Amino acid sequence: MTSIQVPVSDPRVEPLIRELGEEYSTRYGKDAHTELSRYPDEEFTEPHGGALILLLEDGEPVAGGAFRRYDPDTAELKRIWTHSAHRRRGLARRVVAELEREARERGYRRIYLTTGPRQPEARGLYLVTGYTPLFDTEAAPETLGLLPFEKHLTEHLTPNLTDNPPGKAADQ
Repeated sequence: MTSIQVPVSDPRVEPLIRELGEEYSTRYGKDAHTELSRYPDEEFTEPHGGALILLLEDGEPVAGGAFRRYDPDTAELKRIWTHSAHRRRGLARRVVAELEREARERGYRRIYLTTGPRQPEARGLYLVTGYTPLFDTEAAPETLGLLPFEKHLTEHLTPNLTDNPPGKAADQ
């Protein structure tokens, strides 16, 4: 498994965007491709403060995610994805750890993100990876709209999460 940083224009990013769009459209009943193109591609690159990371297996993208600058101290996670044929292997946890490491190296001290109410896998992923929910976790997700989370980055690196046995991590 290889982790690489690429621009949004890299052809290996296309499966991520396509599958995310299809999944979001199915879950929410409307075309999500517009939402996925809401931010200019440059926001996910240097020098604009962002990054897009792909995990490759045998040269093929199996998971990925990105962050963009939210404010001077905060990176916002976006587009966390695991290919549907590769879920339940801990890959989303690895993507989140890689994004956190890169954000920390760039001087960000906090990560912010939102996920949708119809994405229980994502909610579980962020809870298990140490994110603090900024919403009432006892409320029905559908009544809340977007579910915001945050995590304050520390100086030490996140433990290596690639050694978790399959089925232990919540992939989205």
